[in-house]
Amino acid sequence: MNNSTSSLMNSEYDCPKCKDREMIYDPKLDAMEYCQCRERKQYERILKNSGISEAFREKTLKNYKATNELTAKAKKKAVNYIANFDKQSSIALLGQVGAGKTHLSIAIANALMSKNIGVLYMQYRDFITQIKQNMIDEYYYQREISKYKNATVLLIDDLFKGKVTESDINIMFELINYRYLKGAPIIVSSEYTSDNLLNIDEAIGSRIIEMCESKIIEFVGKNFNHRLNKLVI
Repeated sequence: MNNSTSSLMNSEYDCPKCKDREMIYDPKLDAMEYCQCRERKQYERILKNSGISEAFREKTLKNYKATNELTAKAKKKAVNYIANFDKQSSIALLGQVGAGKTHLSIAIANALMSKNIGVLYMQYRDFITQIKQNMIDEYYYQREISKYKNATVLLIDDLFKGKVTESDINIMFELINYRYLKGAPIIVSSEYTSDNLLNIDEAIGSRIIEMCESKIIEFVGKNFNHRLNKLVI
């Protein structure tokens, strides 16, 4: 076989060594073992299935700008959360609009995914609108909500954004209660403080607070709104 033919055959596979099977035979051990490409391919699958856009993948802890003492503490808590992550560990970023909660929560997700920990992104308003529009389709409803129930880590962005109805509360209780009972981690960002969440629905709020324990970051006051700060000359 000439070099050009061999090169053409190899180009059919992302990893010619294992032919994309992610397993190779080790004659010394007389057994199959993982190929070196497996970790990279796992990471690629995690990224693809996360629902996190290309633009959001650029949001990192490194480019999260801590502008005051509280945002510096928030960043430090995020770093500690990632470093000490376990599969029952949750975190919440709550309060003031424009405080960088989405950036920080996405940065946490990106850091976890870089460690081959699966994260599923939920943009709350889009999710709740879509699932309510299809509630009469029981198969669709169960299929969609099951994805979020069973995600390794679930990132809920902008929880309870907009007008909150009884139907919204019932859907989110089903989802959060499932993960609460299962001990499955969540990352939550919301414009509401923990007290506000309790006022919306005590069952949901108390579960989030218990799941996050000491890992709740609250931003209170317009001085935390970086969008307004940019307007100051």
